[in-house]
Amino acid sequence: MRFEVDAILFDIDGTLVDSTAAVNRSWTTWAGRHGHDADSILAVCHGRRAADTLADFIPADQVAAAEAELHDLEMQDLDSVVELPGARDLLQQLPKGRWAAVTSGDRELMPARLAAAGVPVPDTLVTAEDVSTGKPDPEGYLRAAEILGVDPARCLVVEDAPAGLKAGLAAGSKVLAVATSHEAAELREHAHAVVVNLAACAPEVQEDGTLVLQVSESQGA
Repeated sequence: MRFEVDAILFDIDGTLVDSTAAVNRSWTTWAGRHGHDADSILAVCHGRRAADTLADFIPADQVAAAEAELHDLEMQDLDSVVELPGARDLLQQLPKGRWAAVTSGDRELMPARLAAAGVPVPDTLVTAEDVSTGKPDPEGYLRAAEILGVDPARCLVVEDAPAGLKAGLAAGSKVLAVATSHEAAELREHAHAVVVNLAACAPEVQEDGTLVLQVSESQGA
């Protein structure tokens, strides 16, 4: 499939870097400390702001303290965060000002994870603190498009989790799913195409400035 857009908007965890082990350890540790079932939390936490997940399990007046505790756990677990295949190479080929990252993580943690994995940190980064409503709400992607000065309908959103894919569709963007953290079958209904990882993507810039991303739907995706 060939996407012709003005900008590409990436999720981070599960899309550019593999932080699944660190995320799972942090949530499992927090759950164990506070008597919650870790499996129930892990089933719903990926692709969402920590505060939104915590609000599903604890009273509202406890969320801020729990979020700070979870943040500390995640900041202490950066060693296992690695680049996902193709991420660094793809980002290095994209023109400056034509891509951004939109994440459910916070402004301190996300650059730290990108740096730990050796992946470029974007000039435009929309984090949990920058939106009033997290994914699957489209606010983050709409904000990123506005910062870049492009129409959301002329953007490609790249995501690994259903919540983020739904956010991209709600923003009116084209959506590409990477099957790095979820089964491809779970992602197909929310995406225009599914790839195993970003190594299946090849960018180019046309003479009129249009950004083209050629994707090959890999076997198993």
